[in-house]
Amino acid sequence: MTALFITFEGLDGSGKSTHLRRAAEWMQARGLDVRTTHEPGGTPLSDAIRGLFLDPCWEQVDPRVEALLVFASRRQHLAEVIEPSLTADTYILCDRFTDSSLAYQGAGRGLSREWLTALDQLATDGRQPDATLLFDLPAEAAQLRGQSLTRRQSEGGLDRFDVETLEFYSRVREGFLELAEASPDRFRVIDSSQDVETTWDQVQRVLGEILDATES
Repeated sequence: MTALFITFEGLDGSGKSTHLRRAAEWMQARGLDVRTTHEPGGTPLSDAIRGLFLDPCWEQVDPRVEALLVFASRRQHLAEVIEPSLTADTYILCDRFTDSSLAYQGAGRGLSREWLTALDQLATDGRQPDATLLFDLPAEAAQLRGQSLTRRQSEGGLDRFDVETLEFYSRVREGFLELAEASPDRFRVIDSSQDVETTWDQVQRVLGEILDATES
């Protein structure tokens, strides 16, 4: 069986990171070799770029600079972690990939799809995940979860994106949904507005379908 590159996408606060970790344990219990990773970041250099990307001390960052930073991080991540792992038949579960750039820097910041697609071609040669789980919920709910006291205490404060407006989050959500509608064979939309266990039931079912399709 060929290892798959599976991404988990959605707004901050959607539950994607929590369910990614749970999915990794579930897949490992099925005897699969799994590696989890995240973007921006995933390597020492990429994590250093992530620090610049998210640091709230940069009050105004040009949207193109923002995109260039995240794609530079992505290129290193792809070359150092993702492609070698897949070559070694290790499944990759990645928290965010290019779809996040199209949603956040595209729909959110207003950069054109053509410009971002050209940048993606340079950075990743147009590499796409084999499957993408999109954790969807209203922007209001995601913003409340993402800015919760528990998160602020665990992560040491809010980053540049945590203080964005509700209108920004709404544009990003719509951007994700448009991507899912345009690529229904790759995307699986998870309703994460419900409780954790109900959401996990959806994730487990979807992952089972993806893996069963690969095994058949």
